[in-house]
Amino acid sequence: MNVEPLGKIYDIQGFSVQDGPGVRTTVFLKGCPLRCPWCHSPESQRFETELNWMSIRCLGLESCGLCLDACPHGCISRGESTVNAVGEPIAYPSVDKSQCDECGKCATACKATALYMCGSDMTIAEVMRRLTRDKPFFDTSGGGVTVSGGECLSQPEFTTELLRQCKAAGIHTAVDTTGFVPWSVVLRVMPLTDLFLYDLKCMDSELHKQVIGTPNELILDNARKIGESGGKLWIRIPTLPMFNDSEAHFQRYGEFLAAIRDAVVMVQLLPYHKMGLSKYDRLLTRKPVFVAEPPSDAVMEARKSQLESLGLPVRIH
Repeated sequence: MNVEPLGKIYDIQGFSVQDGPGVRTTVFLKGCPLRCPWCHSPESQRFETELNWMSIRCLGLESCGLCLDACPHGCISRGESTVNAVGEPIAYPSVDKSQCDECGKCATACKATALYMCGSDMTIAEVMRRLTRDKPFFDTSGGGVTVSGGECLSQPEFTTELLRQCKAAGIHTAVDTTGFVPWSVVLRVMPLTDLFLYDLKCMDSELHKQVIGTPNELILDNARKIGESGGKLWIRIPTLPMFNDSEAHFQRYGEFLAAIRDAVVMVQLLPYHKMGLSKYDRLLTRKPVFVAEPPSDAVMEARKSQLESLGLPVRIH
């Protein structure tokens, strides 16, 4: 008997207009093999369901405190008193994540959902029921479904079957990938994928390994093979000061992309931003590693013009 694969999903976002053409619904799968220090979705990195805490929702221990008694391991204690957004004194819970086994009992008890579990197992049928609701928007806008992460191809069975059912339902499909997966996995999803949203974070392999934790040869090889096999690439370049925003680095991007120009339908430059920093506080343990000022508009326009001069279609996020 075939068992339907489960996907570990941390969000499904409707009306997404930056994850491919048209109006899209993006399915975010948990788990990523890379460790980008600027990651704006740090909750996507671990493959396991994990406890998060959103302070703005918390009622404070004086008004609630149910989490203190709910934790079976005594991981939650009274934190130092502070003031809330309206200047009132409040004490928040303090969670010792080193002793936490992510059982979720505190999240179940939290009536304000300030404590919540990030990542839930969903079946294909459950996800498809959510996606097909949005099909009228896909049909009128030229949009569809984007399967993202984390790294969605790190859950290949689920992603492949989800793409297969989307195609059967007449839905345009896109896969948002780091490219750091075996070619055999890419090959499995290629017939079911109308467009690959493909991240190119750094052209220097040694720097890529030093900063992100992996070399980049597999990523570049997979991009070439997708192009040679007739796939379509929507290239995404996160653009970061002191890392990859120089004219010299973009020359290397341009040379690589010009060689596979026929496969490239768009190059999307994503200027570094700080909007994801608050998510690190929710994780209770992990902190941002890379914090800088976003690249200037002048730099972004210069890098855009640099790639356009090579005949590449480019837009800034």
